[in-house]
Amino acid sequence: MSLSRIVMRLARNPGTEFADGDDHRGYTLTAPLTDDGKIDEAALKALKGGAPVRHFAPDEDVLEGKLGRRGERWFFDFGDEVENEEPLYRLAQHRFAVGEYVSITDEDGRLLTYKVTEVAPAE
Repeated sequence: MSLSRIVMRLARNPGTEFADGDDHRGYTLTAPLTDDGKIDEAALKALKGGAPVRHFAPDEDVLEGKLGRRGERWFFDFGDEVENEEPLYRLAQHRFAVGEYVSITDEDGRLLTYKVTEVAPAE
């Protein structure tokens, strides 16, 4: 199974303090992808320890977690409690390709848009 390193950076989010986006805030996800760039669910199930995710921002501690799923609900899991989960909007339909967008609910409950800026084989 091959894994991809996916970098998503905060895109323009009008009406928030991130109206112009912020390239220094985002997520790095390491996960298996299908040929069309979607999460390979079968390969993900076989991945021991899950797909790691890292949240980065200049004024915050780095958060390490993993991609989680309950039913059709996908989320970034940063701890043992539900409030440490950041849901992803319609992840099953998203393509992880440079220039595509992903919506993630942050720790404050805001749905923010992130742009995929890099997809490369994981080392």
